[in-house]
Amino acid sequence: MLKIRTATLDDAAAMTAVQNEIFAAGLRKTPRDIETILKVYLQREDNIECTVAENSEGRIIGFQSLTYARPGNPYGVAEGWGIIGTHVSPTAARQGVGSGLFRATLVAAKAAGLENIDASIGADNSLGQAYYEAMGFRTYRTPEGLVCKVYRVE
Repeated sequence: MLKIRTATLDDAAAMTAVQNEIFAAGLRKTPRDIETILKVYLQREDNIECTVAENSEGRIIGFQSLTYARPGNPYGVAEGWGIIGTHVSPTAARQGVGSGLFRATLVAAKAAGLENIDASIGADNSLGQAYYEAMGFRTYRTPEGLVCKVYRVE
């Protein structure tokens, strides 16, 4: 049974483990540490929501973040849009984790009044691109090394 809930500071170590599992599988370019997870996902001023997925044993197997796009963001996303990031352990692939996380994120996006959510995915990340397409995101620009997809919040 999959449980989706809001992430807490106590989840930082487990979220770090998820990203490092992704790195170990060759699907991420760099490993992560707890300090980075706290800074990038759990203690941001522009955070809208960060959600985790737990398996039936209570182990975090994925997480998704949603932040406001601020001026000068590293992806060149228009100010006021949302920026999404999805991280699912390779051991949990194809188990509904990503779709469960996105359902919760979409609720948060609507509550925040977002009209658009950007997913900036590495051009070489076909799994990530396929996931966002399956969630309803569509390509709207392709800067060097990235495929940027947008979800129009209704």
